[in-house]
Amino acid sequence: MKINAYLSFNGQCEEAFKFYEKVLNGKIEYMARFADMPEGAQMVGSEHLIIHAHMTVGENELMGADAPPSYFEKPQGMHVSLHVDSAAEADRIFAALSDGGNVTMPIGETSWATRFAMLVDRFGTPWIINHAKPM
Repeated sequence: MKINAYLSFNGQCEEAFKFYEKVLNGKIEYMARFADMPEGAQMVGSEHLIIHAHMTVGENELMGADAPPSYFEKPQGMHVSLHVDSAAEADRIFAALSDGGNVTMPIGETSWATRFAMLVDRFGTPWIINHAKPM
């Protein structure tokens, strides 16, 4: 079994995934619009929206879609958690994801991490960035 995050967007899925691909050194494997799928034909006015996006980041996967306008709900009660290999990588990703977003905990040292931060990016996705201290 694998557990992956599936992100919901309010019309910015394509822009967000292209941004995440760059920031996270990922690779978009698949992206389709509502207009590309038989199921999407029922969503009049949403043809240009993304019905499914799939990106790999190393051995991990991130997926998402645009919610049809009347179905979008702002994410709450969760974060996408990134556990990075270096403090420098934590700082780089934090700078990129926080640009235009809302920082809820600035990047800094904690009792468990050399670098830790929490933020909501400009697309509305909540993130945690963590570079753990050696155990």
